[in-house]
Amino acid sequence: MPSSEAHTLDAAARGLLLEVAWESIRHGLAVGAPLQPNPADYPDVLRAARAAFVTLHRRGALRGCIGHLEARQPLVLDVADNAFAAAFRDPRFGRLEPWELEDLELDCSVLTPPRPMTFRDEPDLLRQLRPHVDGLILEDGWARGTFLPAVWESLPEPRQFLNELKRKAGLPANYWSETLKVSCYQTESFGGRS
Repeated sequence: MPSSEAHTLDAAARGLLLEVAWESIRHGLAVGAPLQPNPADYPDVLRAARAAFVTLHRRGALRGCIGHLEARQPLVLDVADNAFAAAFRDPRFGRLEPWELEDLELDCSVLTPPRPMTFRDEPDLLRQLRPHVDGLILEDGWARGTFLPAVWESLPEPRQFLNELKRKAGLPANYWSETLKVSCYQTESFGGRS
């Protein structure tokens, strides 16, 4: 469940973002490029620079997930670009085919700005983790990875969550370093079928 810190979009804004995401995927199937909505056509809350992820599932299995951790452009453009990228550019999957649309589900996650965490050691970090509330960004040198708060559903125990995030970043599960950086963020997530 998203944190109350992340709730900023009303039902109408959420509906518009979902419409843009689905249209970007359909546009990608038709012409091979993401939809380019004009931010001026949308409410202020969707024109603000925000970071978002778009996650696709097909028959309950992950089918693509792409996003940004930091705001780079108006939210409506970020969602359009990430929906297209999740469908056609996620390196873990082939390009989405038209016949897959029927069983496709889409989730948008709008992120709060990441906040650096301070901790003495790994036990201190683990005590600070808030399952089902915080997403994490883990960084050390070249290694970087993130888990959205939704990942807590499949990795509900803090140590397991952190160990799998280390692996995702290309580090061993038991890795620890004084230079390790961890930031947390919350998401407002919503979705549905086309």
